[in-house]
Amino acid sequence: MSDVLSSLSSLLLALFVVGYLVLAGADVGLGMLMPRVARGPDQRRRVVAAIAPYFLATEVWLVALVGVLAGLFPSVEHHVVARLWPVLVALAAGLLVRDAGLWLRSRVPGPVWAALWDGAVVAGSWTLALSWGWVLASLVAGDPGVSLFTVPCALTVVLLFALRGAAFGAERLVGESDAESADVAARDTRPIALAALAGTLVTAVSAPLSGAGVGAAAVVPAVVLAATLAATAGLSGPMLSRHTSAVAIAVPGVLVAVVGDLPLAPVPDTTAVLVWSVLAPAIPVMLIGQVWLYRMTRRPSRSPSFFA
Repeated sequence: MSDVLSSLSSLLLALFVVGYLVLAGADVGLGMLMPRVARGPDQRRRVVAAIAPYFLATEVWLVALVGVLAGLFPSVEHHVVARLWPVLVALAAGLLVRDAGLWLRSRVPGPVWAALWDGAVVAGSWTLALSWGWVLASLVAGDPGVSLFTVPCALTVVLLFALRGAAFGAERLVGESDAESADVAARDTRPIALAALAGTLVTAVSAPLSGAGVGAAAVVPAVVLAATLAATAGLSGPMLSRHTSAVAIAVPGVLVAVVGDLPLAPVPDTTAVLVWSVLAPAIPVMLIGQVWLYRMTRRPSRSPSFFA
């Protein structure tokens, strides 16, 4: 029973990592691109309305990820925190600043107040993308230090966030009055995908040169990523980006699962039974809730709301 529960727990952890990246890539990436896709106050309001309340469901996955990590894999949690705590502090700061911008933007009327918190959304989103890029690159390489591998790998992850955000904006910012934002986001998917493809190739070449502990198991995910980005950079890339961007941002999470040098230890039966008894009924609710929320908020609000 211990082996079965340990295997299921490992798969669940990987699911939450990949799920969070796919979902967070949308709202974090669109926040990164706000200055690019939103040129006026109304367009910026619609970007914020597109992100919120989508980001609330995304953070449920982050909380679940941290809970599984702490409850089932305390050795991994200690390993990650001990080696990456400065980056995790920056990540938490970015999360707080970005969320503060989303929550406070519409609390006081006025262009100056809105511009201040729009800046917080952009700055927090970039901080989140850079922090997650460094965390994932460090876990894949097995070394949190600066190297020929971690730098291009982290920057490539940042580009994958931007790609996911552009694809998200191309779908969510469509409107009768300001479809320009959606068009800009759709057009940007191709150059961003091309830049991410170049970053992927540089990262792949730098892995053996830097001595990063990336084994043969990374070949298949890397090929999938390169093929996905090549398709997105093609002439029909914008039409495919809704799906290809999700696959692309998922690959770093898969790489961490298959090649990351993490101190996984067998999960004690009593701990696994206790945690799984809580998670088992919650997981389908999370999945159904995410699908329902996405369908409910496929288009951003055109009139002022709580967030924008």
